[in-house]
Formats: sequence, structure tokens, C-alpha cells
Amino acid sequence: MDCCYIGIDLGSTTTKAVFLDEQERIMGRGITNSRSNYELACQVAREEAEINARFGLLRRTLEASERIGELAEPLMAVLACNHALAQHLEQLQALDAECRACAQAHDLPAAEQAGIEQALARIFAALRTQAELDFFPGSAAASDFFRDLATSHYLQQAEQVTRELPVSFDRLVGLFDAAIIRVENHSFAGLYREYLAFATRRALADARFAPFADEIAAAVGETAERRFNVLNTVGTGYGRLTLPFAREQIRSEILCHGLGAHYMFPDTRTVLDIGGQDTKAIQVDGNGIVTGFQMNDRCAAGCGRYLGYIADEMSIGVHELGPLALQSTKPVKINSTCTVFAGAELRELMALGEKREDILAGLHRAIVLRAMSLLARSGGVESEFTFTGGVARNQAVTGALEHLVFENYGKMTINISADSIFTGAVGAALFAKRDPKGVMSDLEVSKLPGSKACGLAAACPA
Repeated sequence: MDCCYIGIDLGSTTTKAVFLDEQERIMGRGITNSRSNYELACQVAREEAEINARFGLLRRTLEASERIGELAEPLMAVLACNHALAQHLEQLQALDAECRACAQAHDLPAAEQAGIEQALARIFAALRTQAELDFFPGSAAASDFFRDLATSHYLQQAEQVTRELPVSFDRLVGLFDAAIIRVENHSFAGLYREYLAFATRRALADARFAPFADEIAAAVGETAERRFNVLNTVGTGYGRLTLPFAREQIRSEILCHGLGAHYMFPDTRTVLDIGGQDTKAIQVDGNGIVTGFQMNDRCAAGCGRYLGYIADEMSIGVHELGPLALQSTKPVKINSTCTVFAGAELRELMALGEKREDILAGLHRAIVLRAMSLLARSGGVESEFTFTGGVARNQAVTGALEHLVFENYGKMTINISADSIFTGAVGAALFAKRDPKGVMSDLEVSKLPGSKACGLAAACPA
């Protein structure tokens, strides 16, 4: 039985989980959309982290094998992508069924209902074909989230279908919007063994691995049966007060991001976290202890939710915003990053003939300028500077940030990791592992420099 500690970061848009072993090594990571059901989001993120931990254990078992050690890396790539494919196909099947159920619930005329059924059949056939390309070994997934991939591909196919069939595009989009919420409230992680069996069958069909079928099957089966002894769990994040944990198992997200950033990059002194609902500029010492911070107010301007709203207005996935903005040749000046007025300003600029990529480039720069103001008020930027949170995966934001940091503070080390979205969960797992007597309470955090100016309540919603 493997002993571990778990950190849960319940964000406003995504929920993350991290498994840490007794040597403070990361065993597994999991992430999911936060949905409207926080309890389910935590369950799914934890299950995904457990699956990821199992894959890590399987990798070590295969690498230690004298017979198949050299094949461990390509084998794990095939297993991982086919496991993800199996889960994605299951979600597509559920989404297909929910779209049809929503259409039937509208009690439409027979002719229109038949047209919708035909359109949905074509759309989901195309989505299943696309899935084989999205999860092929060596391919880079456009997003970790089913919603992002499904939204992007569904809208593209719906637009194509409505050119050829007498079906309303708005009707198809409406069905999707209703269905995706239902699908997001399903838990599919419990089908781990079924997905792993699918992945193993596909792997053993490969001539490279077929001669070692018995050994591979045994290793996969042993890993699937491993048990985890959870010694402690700590929760953090925007929605942490909703977690079913004891008070001593809850930590401020500011503390967790500071400690998590220090764990990932030990020389970190300044941390910027842009999450779904808020932005935090944090100063830490050589031990990862927070010495001061600044935070935006209760408004979500310039955060992940703002980007999500812009993506919805443009009918594209959130993961497509950054790459599109990078195509810009003449960024447009954006007057406000207010979510309330974002749609109106966006439509006005497009009506004036501005290109989408130029609008997005200006928008990303405006987000970073807002963050730079917080950094200045928190004490500036000291090397090393670490960027955390889900928005750190947006290439246009990171590019603008690097440029503005250089302009204002000169050349310095800027840490931007592909795993930065897990920083808060890593910090929470570290607090779960370490002696709780040395941990600051939220009341003590409120006494840190800068906390009065931004209001701790903004970080700790009821």
C-alpha cells in the first residue's frame, strides 16, 4: 500500500488535485472543470490524480523490467493516449445522448426533429474521428478539458452541417450548451479499469509490444489493484470553504501558491497567480513563506473567467485564444478588461473592422498590464519570478508578461511551467505533509503587508 498526502485546489473554473509521497515527491496530478457541483469536481480531480499516480507506478515497473525496459517510454505513451481516448469517447457518447435528449424535450415538429437527428449523427461521427487524431501518440493535446475540445470541434462541425442541411445553427448550439452542463456533472474516472483495458488491447496490437503481452498485462493488472493510504488531505482555492474538510485542513490559496512555487522553483521570490476569478501578486522568502501580497478586488476582470467570456463571444474554445492572438500584426488598444462590458467592446471593435487576432492581442496585453499594477503594489518583481495559475498556459499572456517584466524590471529569470496550474494543489499537499503547528492561519495571513489594501475576504468567499 502506497502512503500519500493529497492537496486539493478548488478554483472557480478548474479543480486540481496532487498526490505527494512521504518524500514529498509528486506521485500524480489531476484536473477537471469546477462545474456547478464542487463536491463532484473534487471527487473527479482526486480520481484523475490517482489514475495519474497509477500510471507513474506502472512506468517505474516497466522501466525496471529487463525484458521491456527499453520499450517503457513508447509503451507508456501508447497506453496514456489510448486511456485518454477511451475516456474522451465515453464523454462524447454521453454528450451525443444528452444532445438528442434535449432535442426531444423541445417537442419539435417531426421534420425539424429528423433534421436535428441527422445533423447530430454527422457531427458526432466527425467528433469521434477527430478524437483519434487528438489522442494519437506524439500529438499534443490542445486542452486538458473535454469541454474545450468538444466545444471547438462541435461548433466547427455544426457550422459545416448547417450549410448542407436545413437545420438552425443556433438550435444546434443551444442543444450543446444544455447538454455539456449535464455531461460535466457525470463522473467517468471510476471507469479507469475499462479504459485501461481498452488502452492495453490497443498497445498489444502493436508489433513492438506483442511479444511481451503477458508481462505487460501482469504489470498493468498489478498497478490497477494498488491501494493508496491517504495520511492527510488539505484543501485550498477560491471555493475552499465549501470543501467537506475540518478547519485545520483548509489553507489560504496565497500561502499554498507561495509554498508550491517555492517547491517547484526553490529560488522564487515573486509569484504571480492569475486564476479564474482573481489575480494575486505574492512575495516569498527563501523558505517559500509569504512575506506580503496584493490581490485584485472582487471583480474577475482580467482573469480566467474573463477569457472564458471572450471565447464564448467568439464561439471558440478558451485554448484557442492564445494561439489566435499570437497571429496578430497590429494589436488593438483595449480600454477595459471588465467582464460586464467585454462583449459590447468586442462587438464594437469587430463592427469597426478590426481583426479577431488583433483584438485578442490587445486584450491579452491589457490583462498583463493589470497584473503588473498588482505586482508593483506588492513590492515589485524580484528574481526569480514565477507565474502560476491556469492563465499561465496561455502563450499570448506569457509572451506579453515576459516583455513587460523586461521593460519594467530588466532581464531576470521567469519561471513558467506547463504544470503551473497545479501550484496551489502542490502547496496544499505540502501543508498536508508538514507539521501543522508551523502553518499560519488565515487570520495571521490577514496581518501580512498588503492584506488590508486588498481585503482578505476577496480571497476567502463564503
